[in-house]
Amino acid sequence: MNSPTEAELDFTDAVAAFFAREGMPLIPGRVIGWLLISDPPEQAAAQLAEVLQASRSSISSATRMLTPSGLVEGIRKRGDRQEYFRIAADGWSRMLMRRYGYATEFRDLLSRGLTVLDDAPADRRERLQNVHSLYGFLADELPALLQRWENLNRSER
Repeated sequence: MNSPTEAELDFTDAVAAFFAREGMPLIPGRVIGWLLISDPPEQAAAQLAEVLQASRSSISSATRMLTPSGLVEGIRKRGDRQEYFRIAADGWSRMLMRRYGYATEFRDLLSRGLTVLDDAPADRRERLQNVHSLYGFLADELPALLQRWENLNRSER
C-alpha cells in the first residue's frame, strides 16, 4: 500500500468535516472519505488505522457504526482471516433507502403526536404539523426519486 498523498488526506478530512456537520463523529467520516478513494478499495482495519492515524479501537467503533446503514460493508477474502471494509457498490442508495424507512416511521410517530394534541390550540400544534407535512412529502416523493435513480444507474452500466 502506498502512503496517501497530502491531497488525499485533505479530501478524507473534508469528507469527515462534511459528515461532522451532520452529527457524525470524525473517525467514521474519515473512514468514509478514505474508502471512497483508497487503492485497493478494500482496506483492513490495520490499514485504515495506519492511514487515518487512528487507534484500532476507533476504527472498529467506526466500522461498527457504518456497516448497519449498508454504506460500508465488511468482506472476507478466501484464505485470509482479516476482515476488509469497502464502500458497498450500492451503499449510497441502500443508506438512503434505510433513511427513507426512518422518514416514514418518523412521519407515523408525528401523526401520533398530532392525535395527542388533537384538542390543543393551532399555534401549539403548528411545529408538529410543519414537520409532519415535510415528512409526509418525503414519504410520498422519495420512493419515485430513488426508483428513477436506480433506473438511471442501471442504464449507465
